[in-house]
Amino acid sequence: MLRVIFTEADLDQVRVATAPDPLWEIANSLDRLQTRRGRWAYAPWYRAASETLTDSVLRKMVGSLLVPLFPRAAYFPDFLTPPASLDGLDAGIDAVLATPAERVTSELKTLALVHQAPSWAPRLAAGDLRTELEVGLRTYHQKLIQPHHQLIEKELAADRATRARALKRGGVDRLLSGFQPLMRWRSPVLEVRYPVNRTIRLEGRGLQLIPSYFCWHNAVTLADADLSPVLIYPVLRELATPKAGEPTTAALLGKTRAAVLRATAAGLTAGEIAAQVGIGAPTTSHHLTVLRDSGLITTQRAEKTVLHVLTPLGAALLRQRPRS
Repeated sequence: MLRVIFTEADLDQVRVATAPDPLWEIANSLDRLQTRRGRWAYAPWYRAASETLTDSVLRKMVGSLLVPLFPRAAYFPDFLTPPASLDGLDAGIDAVLATPAERVTSELKTLALVHQAPSWAPRLAAGDLRTELEVGLRTYHQKLIQPHHQLIEKELAADRATRARALKRGGVDRLLSGFQPLMRWRSPVLEVRYPVNRTIRLEGRGLQLIPSYFCWHNAVTLADADLSPVLIYPVLRELATPKAGEPTTAALLGKTRAAVLRATAAGLTAGEIAAQVGIGAPTTSHHLTVLRDSGLITTQRAEKTVLHVLTPLGAALLRQRPRS
């Protein structure tokens, strides 16, 4: 759990970002690429990203340059997500490239302690690879994030509207109270779901709240508590966890239909689902129609491909546990 401790002065300096932060979206989307957790919620994007990454040059750049800097680990360097990124990708990248060599060196050494710093890290600190990093960040954003700008902005705009309404109706107290179950506000402490136990004292610096489309399940913050405090949180709504002992998915739907539902967690075509489950096309189509009419899946088009994707209701059903 993360405990963020406020003073009276901090309550007057709580801000919600009014635009997506492109570098945090890069960081969080790279996290999505490195795990299957929450993949159902990003199935159309993940499918499109996988197709984009069939380009060998792009795949090599992501795998050899960006993933080592943004590993799915307890730490990645703070200089990669500067506050200036809220002013846009250009401003963010300029700030990254302007980071003093001493700070880059220090943060890459920290990365080496908790994960594994790339062998070329000293060259980045020395400035030799700054151009490659700039190209990598711009290309990744252009190829894997920008094509989904409308969807991302739609999700973030809805979240911002909710936060603005809470702030208008009840001030900062109501705003901070509206993040449950991700966060719990017990003035003067904001308790945040977080992978490790940690405490941040704001001490009059305020707090910047940044909604993120690609942030999943837990909030994220900077590793260095001396930097300007930020809290990146997921816009996707939390699913209720079914109680143990409830009927299994197969018991509710039947074995075959349950298998079809599970297959849609990866965002597949009807043909791919048929092959995975081992049933014919007409049977697959029938099961997909029933699941869609029941609100458990939805059909989305990704370019020329029609994908069948879980809805939050379908995902909640899949998370049900069998009787013990």
